Amino acid sequence: MKNTTLLFLIKKDHETITDICLAMKKRGFGMGRWNGTGGKLEAEETVEQAVIRETQEEISVIPQDIKKIAELTFTFPHQPDWTQLCHVYFCTQWSGDPTESEEMKPEWFSVDSIPYSTMWPDDILWLPLALDHKLLKARFSFGKSDIILDQEITIIDSF
Repeated sequence: MKNTTLLFLIKKDHETITDICLAMKKRGFGMGRWNGTGGKLEAEETVEQAVIRETQEEISVIPQDIKKIAELTFTFPHQPDWTQLCHVYFCTQWSGDPTESEEMKPEWFSVDSIPYSTMWPDDILWLPLALDHKLLKARFSFGKSDIILDQEITIIDSF
């Protein structure tokens, strides 16, 4: 199973998360969906190095404080090479302004207006928990047409 990364820039009012930066995927896996930044690890790269590199490449931002909030296992029985363990992070401090690239178009959303209908179908199941400061491990199995066949979400104490 390959390791992948996902990062969401967030804004807070004290401890309450108020806004999240999502990026519209313009090509490749997940095209046409809002998501965080991220992708596959390169040779000899750590998960943390990959999430920082991918964010810089995709929206021209350098994360400065990443906090792991989830590990999501995605299986695709009909397409086994898509199976992955995704390491998910929030970031509250970064340098640069989120800028559109050939791959992604970033946009800020209030947590009350997250466009779940144009995101991966699992996001509505786990992202609200993460936005409520829960750490989690989850597993999702997808069928054709991105139908969720099976799921399990576990709240954990720490990574």
